[in-house]
Amino acid sequence: MLFLHREDGQGLVEYALVLVLVAVVVIAILTLLGPQIGNVFSRITNGLN
Repeated sequence: MLFLHREDGQGLVEYALVLVLVAVVVIAILTLLGPQIGNVFSRITNGLN
């Protein structure tokens, strides 16, 4: 009873870590595929003109 474990903030930290991991993955994907996605939208825009 001397050492009571307080795990109130543990869930919040875990959610924050998952959120950071998802953000890093999204940024990496956009960095790698950004130019290709831009080209697709440029072709669509040129096709509409």
